[in-house]
Amino acid sequence: MRSVIRFMFRGAPVEVSGFAPHTTLLDWLRLLARATGTKEGCGEGDCGACTVAMARVQNGKAAFLPVNACILLLGQCDGAEIVTVEDLANGGSLHPMQEAMVAHHGSQCGFCTPGIVMSLFTLYHEGQRPVSRNAVCDALAGNLCRCTGYRPILDAALDVCATPTLDHYSNSAERVAAITGLDDGGDVFAGDDQGFFAAPASEDALADLYLRHPEANLVGGATDFGLSVTKGLAEPRKIIWLGRVCGLDESTTSATELSLGSGMRLADAAPLLARLHPDLGEVMRRFGSAQVRASGTVGGNIANASPIGDLAPCLIALGASIELRRGAGTRQLALEDFFIAYKQQDRQQGEYLRRIIVPRPLPEHSLHIFKISKRFDEDISAVLAAFRFTLDGKRVVAARIGFGGVAGVPARARKTEIVCAGLDLSNEASWAAALDTLDQDFTPIDDMRASADYRRLVARNLLRKALMEARGGKLSQTRLQMQGWSNAAE
Repeated sequence: MRSVIRFMFRGAPVEVSGFAPHTTLLDWLRLLARATGTKEGCGEGDCGACTVAMARVQNGKAAFLPVNACILLLGQCDGAEIVTVEDLANGGSLHPMQEAMVAHHGSQCGFCTPGIVMSLFTLYHEGQRPVSRNAVCDALAGNLCRCTGYRPILDAALDVCATPTLDHYSNSAERVAAITGLDDGGDVFAGDDQGFFAAPASEDALADLYLRHPEANLVGGATDFGLSVTKGLAEPRKIIWLGRVCGLDESTTSATELSLGSGMRLADAAPLLARLHPDLGEVMRRFGSAQVRASGTVGGNIANASPIGDLAPCLIALGASIELRRGAGTRQLALEDFFIAYKQQDRQQGEYLRRIIVPRPLPEHSLHIFKISKRFDEDISAVLAAFRFTLDGKRVVAARIGFGGVAGVPARARKTEIVCAGLDLSNEASWAAALDTLDQDFTPIDDMRASADYRRLVARNLLRKALMEARGGKLSQTRLQMQGWSNAAE
């Protein structure tokens, strides 16, 4: 067992011990490392001013991921390399991305520029050529330019990303070996039984530790938990990070289902879910930002039981189930049964979410998913609706309907499902009973994102929209097309 965390910073390994479990990477960078080029903006992972690159070895190469340093816990850096804006220049020469920002006048006040440059640095290292304008917009969805200088920033990115990736961070055997050498395969336990940051290396170690400390906070990517520290001013004494648990981030596939480990990052899960259905791919593209998807996990989005988490209603409509583990024992239950009340789950002391099992859609299934939010990019859903109709020609044989944002938990519209069974899609007048039944399924929440009346109306309209699409016809008649994306939702 190791009592320190280890990561690479500016070409050398760093060991940190004796830190408070809730210490953020941003605080360490600015206050201790004095890397003040990384800025503190919103403090909640929305503006991107604090963006840095985190490199981990994937498929034998160093992969650079954008992360929000303001809500990332320092302990989550274990086993990685951290790159800040000060590190990009080489021997007095600016990085190609920095040079392009200068040439295209992409920096104005400069406060947000470091985070923008770091997001584009990770895009530069993705290796996808050519890079489209839409891809650049996606990469920058988590970065604000308060001076509204987006056009020259996009031009700078398109310019430099049209060239081969040639910089001193290009993959090398030395960098891969240095990062790989940080991981000794053992458990990390920094602190004592009264307060600690722990990162178990195996499920057995995790299960044992959580049984002994069931009051500890389980953390996946900290994209939600981090806000309790920065905004709620919480100082949690015991944190168990799941990012080092061997196998918890893996997936398995079969002809009938997709199984996702709860520790799988959203960025890694996105292409797997997109293969199930294009609408799932679109939901994942609009899921937070590149920074959020690079840190946040599938299990974290499910296990925090938020009524506005985007994954849960989608997977409920698909008939997903989950596997929980406590000690040596495991159990499974339907995903919708996991949510009891607001922020409450069917989870025993010392029990954690292990994996999510998602059935593959069948040929007779018609799947429709819609996300409604105030902003198109990087915004929490006001309503997310997912519909899976089982069809026999133009007749609905069965339905599974998942909603987020209309109740205290992600939930099924069970009464509406019953009424939908038997609907004649060619007779629109027959849909009225199903539309009216939605009011019996939910009592919508009323908050700053949307009023209860608005949510009630939107839910009704989305059901009508899904039935129209199931009936057949061009998606261009029911889908809003934006910025060239062919399958954009609302």
